[in-house]
Amino acid sequence: MEKYRSRCAINLAVEVFGDKWSLIIIRDMMFGGKRHFRELLQSDEKISSNILTDRLNMLEREGVISKDSDPEHKQKIIYRLTQKGIDLLPIIIQAVIWSFKYMPFDPEVNRHAKMIVEGGPEVLETVMQQLRKEHLKN
Repeated sequence: MEKYRSRCAINLAVEVFGDKWSLIIIRDMMFGGKRHFRELLQSDEKISSNILTDRLNMLEREGVISKDSDPEHKQKIIYRLTQKGIDLLPIIIQAVIWSFKYMPFDPEVNRHAKMIVEGGPEVLETVMQQLRKEHLKN
């Protein structure tokens, strides 16, 4: 059975991160520093635990995130972005720019993204380097 519906580049991307919840999870990991299931469950958008489990499993299968046992608490899992996940940051920032232009956003909630947008490519690269440092194992 074919893993993807088609080989169209837009379809392939949408199948991995095109649903609301996957992007919210990635956002929370990038901008909110969330690494554990319970932290991700507490997003303002009120994701349900079964949908969170489903999306985390899919994002792991697709190589966007990885998971490991928490060394401080063996029954907890730590989720991390992979390089593939970190490489979504420029796409997310383009979505932010569109929202800033057309949607009624809250500047306080979006302060981190606003800093990246206003800082341009240099700040974007700095944030990506920081994400690599925080998420990727050496």
